[in-house]
Amino acid sequence: MKFMKHEEAFTGLEAAIVLIAFVVVAAVFSYVMLGAGFFTSQKSQEVVHTSVDQASSSVEIRGDVFGRDAGSTPSEIEIVEFAVALTAGGTALDMNSSVLTFQKSDVAVTTLTHAYANDYVSSTSVLNETTGDNKWWIYQKVNGDNDRLIEGSELFIIRAQLGATNEVAANEQFNLEIRPATGAALGLKRTAPAQIDAVNVLY
Repeated sequence: MKFMKHEEAFTGLEAAIVLIAFVVVAAVFSYVMLGAGFFTSQKSQEVVHTSVDQASSSVEIRGDVFGRDAGSTPSEIEIVEFAVALTAGGTALDMNSSVLTFQKSDVAVTTLTHAYANDYVSSTSVLNETTGDNKWWIYQKVNGDNDRLIEGSELFIIRAQLGATNEVAANEQFNLEIRPATGAALGLKRTAPAQIDAVNVLY
């Protein structure tokens, strides 16, 4: 009996195996690429959200900034007073974790110490007029509860008492910054008036 060699079936089987291998490899490669794309997209969104949080401040100044003279000679501003509240859509801010710094043109940056950091104040509380050099504290709360979070419609009135080298004379400029734990710093650049009175509006 004579056997004939027919290789057509083997050639078709080899082609099918090669095709299946290519399909499997392409599917795995596509899955890896899609996974990498989704991961990159998620990371990009996280970076954008983090950047927005870091670039925008969640608090703003409400009303005027006042400078107080406690009766020193010569007349100089010894206490800076201002009110802060949340910006529209801003997240709650913990004042206990915020840092205040002060600087004049001829003096290096001074970090102010948080006085009464462990005490809670209510909307009717009035703390001491003076607490010591280079300190700040929450002087009063409006629509506030018994915590240090600025939330919703709450308004915090902040007082900063300046040290002897930081007291502001007439026509002198200064910069006071609020640096929260997250978000951009809020700067208060103001100038003292030509005549220092007991209470002065800084511009």
